[in-house]
Amino acid sequence: MPSTSTQNRKKPYSNYKEKNLTQTVSQDDIYARVTNKILADLEKGNLTWRKPWNSDHLASQVMLPLRWNNIPYTGINTIMLWGTAAEKEYQFPHWMTFDQAIKLKANVRKGEKGTQVVYADKLVKEEEKDGETKINKIPYLKCYSVFNASQIDGLPESFYQMPEANAASSLQRNEELEYFFAQTKAEIYTGSQASYNQTADKIQMPPFQSFESVIAYYATLAHEVTHWTKHPKRLDRDFGRKKYGDEGYAKEELVAELGACFLAAILGFEPIPEEEHAAYIQSWTKELQENKRFIFSAASHAQRAVEYIQRFQRVENYVLS
Repeated sequence: MPSTSTQNRKKPYSNYKEKNLTQTVSQDDIYARVTNKILADLEKGNLTWRKPWNSDHLASQVMLPLRWNNIPYTGINTIMLWGTAAEKEYQFPHWMTFDQAIKLKANVRKGEKGTQVVYADKLVKEEEKDGETKINKIPYLKCYSVFNASQIDGLPESFYQMPEANAASSLQRNEELEYFFAQTKAEIYTGSQASYNQTADKIQMPPFQSFESVIAYYATLAHEVTHWTKHPKRLDRDFGRKKYGDEGYAKEELVAELGACFLAAILGFEPIPEEEHAAYIQSWTKELQENKRFIFSAASHAQRAVEYIQRFQRVENYVLS
């Protein structure tokens, strides 16, 4: 349990109303708010989705943010909660609504502010046309607020346990991660650079011993395997790329960047970026400025890529040891 004395412990936030957790705002407002926050971070040279690994407070202890029932958040919510956890130095992975904390016989401390996440769903609407009933499914977003376990008193002890740090000290292949990536059946061969060739449908990786650390190797491999999912016979992901460095190229690199981060959190290692990835920040900034919805789309594509990779095996016990 957090080390707060009885004298300094804040009173339960008893007058908080659950009805304030869900806000009715336009989808454009949601897209703009999240994207503007990420743009502000990019202008400072920060990648919102990498903040947890840049924080000394959370170094080597990063995992996917969890709901109260241990189900991980996905997509854009992962990015948003990672960023808030690093900024506020929240120690614990669990997040929940005010009412969920109450049901666990706990209390959000007075004065604590929630972090907004989004819920995507479809509104089913019937429409009569030419004597026939047509079913339309209209997508929509809804915001609600969640609180980190660090903001809540009285939760069961398990919510206050720190995740174990994972580290790799010797340059030896990790059997669990080797098995995980091998299960995808992606064709990986040793060459001079890290890349994915869609025409040949092959991943090229530099020699294992050429990497500075075990983590660097698997972080790079996670990036390239995310690219591998874009092939037409898999997820058929195409952003209209025509040449190296164009907007379509930058979009795909952002998806692979996010996918590598999501995979790293699942598998328990730090997603160290390749040096050239920093060059894409300017392209990402331009795209985000022009299209407020793109970070949601990129996160969604990355989530689908990770889920596709996960279909090949169960990953709960795969951690870098």
